[in-house]
Amino acid sequence: MRILSEYSSPLAQFRRERIQDTVVFFGSARTPSPEDLQREQELAAGKSDDTAQSARKVPLDGETAQEMVQYYQDARKLAHLLTDWSLSLKYPRHRFVVTSGGGPGIMEAANRGAYEAGGKTIGLNIRLPFEQEPNRYITPALNFEFHYFFMRKYWFAYLAKALVVFPGGFGTLDEMFEILTLSQTNKLAKKIGIVVYGSSYWKQVINLDALVQKGAISAADRELFQFADTPEEAFALLRDGLIHNHLEREHLAPGAEIEVPEIAHTRR
Repeated sequence: MRILSEYSSPLAQFRRERIQDTVVFFGSARTPSPEDLQREQELAAGKSDDTAQSARKVPLDGETAQEMVQYYQDARKLAHLLTDWSLSLKYPRHRFVVTSGGGPGIMEAANRGAYEAGGKTIGLNIRLPFEQEPNRYITPALNFEFHYFFMRKYWFAYLAKALVVFPGGFGTLDEMFEILTLSQTNKLAKKIGIVVYGSSYWKQVINLDALVQKGAISAADRELFQFADTPEEAFALLRDGLIHNHLEREHLAPGAEIEVPEIAHTRR
């Protein structure tokens, strides 16, 4: 019954809110916002004793902290650019709605950028013993809390038309490779464009090209994703992919009614 409710309840809510499809942002919940970094600096300098406000679980040196804060700001800007563009599309349903895991860090940055652009934004939260509290930028009617990881992953995958992967840890890697596997095996009938953000980070963390060299994946599999290093570059890749793979291929006129949300079917 719980599994069924975690399918039917979000489906009904997406229909009520007229959500047609999404763009999903993955990334670390531990990425500090500028406000988080300022609080940590005040704590380190003894100007504040509010340790409960510190978002970091593992201390970062100054240079690394600034690098991670920049990723937060880049995700925020990219979500703003994407939402601005999606709001300009003349469709009766909400297209390419920015979606995150609903928590802090990169998830908060994505929801924040979309919120600041004036668009709806989705948070697919999950109950965890730490880190995972809903951020305040999620559209209230689109703030979900899941018990099961696999049901949460279902809603990530089956509404998405594109995916952006910011620097992250185990959870980010898990989500990224799951979507890559679905794309590699042609299990999704609709193409999902995948942008991996921060080439220097990812090339240091994992050597994806070595998978081709060792024969673990084909050269064509390496083309399932593209790297980007600025919000503008990532936005151009996302926009061009969404137009080419979806908007140009849709047979319905922009004003035509379709059933929402537009869930990608699994190939047989």
